[in-house]
Amino acid sequence: MQDYLIRATAYEGKVRAFAVRTTGIVEELRRRHQTTPTATAALGRTATAALMMGIMLKGEEKLTVQVKGGGPIGQIVADSNAHGEVRGYVDNPSVDLPLNQIGKLDVAGAVGTDGFLYVIKDLGLKEPYRGSIPIVSGELGEDFTYYFAKSEQTPSAVALGVLVDVDYTVKAAGGFIIQLLPGLTDDEISQIEKELAALPSITSLLDRGDRLEDILATLLPGAEVLERRDDIRFQCKCSRERVEQTLISLGRDELQEILEEDGKAEIVCHFCNEAYRFSREDLEAILKSI
Repeated sequence: MQDYLIRATAYEGKVRAFAVRTTGIVEELRRRHQTTPTATAALGRTATAALMMGIMLKGEEKLTVQVKGGGPIGQIVADSNAHGEVRGYVDNPSVDLPLNQIGKLDVAGAVGTDGFLYVIKDLGLKEPYRGSIPIVSGELGEDFTYYFAKSEQTPSAVALGVLVDVDYTVKAAGGFIIQLLPGLTDDEISQIEKELAALPSITSLLDRGDRLEDILATLLPGAEVLERRDDIRFQCKCSRERVEQTLISLGRDELQEILEEDGKAEIVCHFCNEAYRFSREDLEAILKSI
């Protein structure tokens, strides 16, 4: 089943919801970065959340999520935008921890709980919007829930999951964000909380073939799907031309030093792990152009 995202509303517009299947996207991230299962889960959850948050933007707006929890995985970064594009990386893709006390991948142990989750939004203004919250669990779903409540003052429920197969490939990945808007009664809020508590994990539902529409219908009876996006995807913005501009920005002296000491250059993109190689002739041509 292909990756897709839906946006929905319920309770007469007093609840908005986003749900996404990101199995293919997270597998692409795993393949590019050669992540261990624990790192795959941490990066996949972060990228899934960032993707849904990107869809909340408009036009050419974009955002970056940074998770700096002090754990052995280091920093987790994911970029997304309103076009349904996402990319990401972790500092230490080979982090490997034993399963946690309940036999699950120890994402919290890898991420750590001594740090912050940052969201930087480029809304086309002079200065980007910056929000941050202390990491509360390291499992990431609860951390994004806390972010929405504290930084955006929107009570939300965020579920994120990545199921890794025995061969380390991604078997299922996805998530949802349920946001409670003004006007809900206490009884309605209690009913939503009851359905959330009874819902199995998002990955178990996706793995058995449930559609996103069915998952939201269980959580929010009568939910109306407003939009379906089949164009969500992994997409990196790097290119040989951009990397060449980076080399030019180093200046003549540093480029000359690289040429004399190494005779070549290789630059690897953090986000997609693509390697760009420049020969002696390439570097000489760049030097002449400066």
